[in-house]
Amino acid sequence: MGTAVETNLNALRNSRYPGRGIIIGLTPDARHFVQVYWIMGRSTGSRNRVFLAENETVRTRAFDESALKNPSLVVYRPIRVLNARHIVSNGDHTDTIFDAIRDGGTLESALNTRTFEPDPPIFTPRIAGIVDLDDSGAAYRIAILKALAGSGESTTRQYFSYETAIPGIGHCITTYRDDGDPPPAFSGEPYAVELHNGIDTTRDFYWKLLDEANRVSLLVKFIDVESGNADLRIVNKYR
Repeated sequence: MGTAVETNLNALRNSRYPGRGIIIGLTPDARHFVQVYWIMGRSTGSRNRVFLAENETVRTRAFDESALKNPSLVVYRPIRVLNARHIVSNGDHTDTIFDAIRDGGTLESALNTRTFEPDPPIFTPRIAGIVDLDDSGAAYRIAILKALAGSGESTTRQYFSYETAIPGIGHCITTYRDDGDPPPAFSGEPYAVELHNGIDTTRDFYWKLLDEANRVSLLVKFIDVESGNADLRIVNKYR
């Protein structure tokens, strides 16, 4: 891996709290697109979550249902698939994107109807991505919606389109730059990180990379570039 990728990985490794994160890219052998999604938590409430596989999708659930206070921001489907379109996000806007594409829209048109999360004073960004095997114009796309100047009064929406996937490289976007009170929102472009040929290797690599105290759950999805068949791995801190 190049120096920039190593620098990016070290920054992620040393970040106590990057929040929720998405990585999308291509395996070194160019046989699979990769989607990685994780959640982290500092408080008891934000740590009270697990990933559960349900057929082609995954649901977030409260580990302790009796301690669930705000299900609207905790219970959602981080991944969904519609034919050749594989969607990933950090909230219920997964469904917004799915519904828009089903009705002839796009990732961008869907997210133009949404804003950052209503959790002042943090105003957590909404992040999302898509791999569309039928899209000749882009290998994958990534998006972020965040509060303009952190004010909570207006939304800035940024869309990143990757015309060609680079074998062995993924692009990573997180909700926060690092820990803070409140944590600062992600800024700049998604940054390059390394990917691996094995789904279990990828899962273990990024699970171990995340801060041990604050990591909660992680999923990895491999999508065969020829057949579109997908494979999934999940790891939960609490089970």
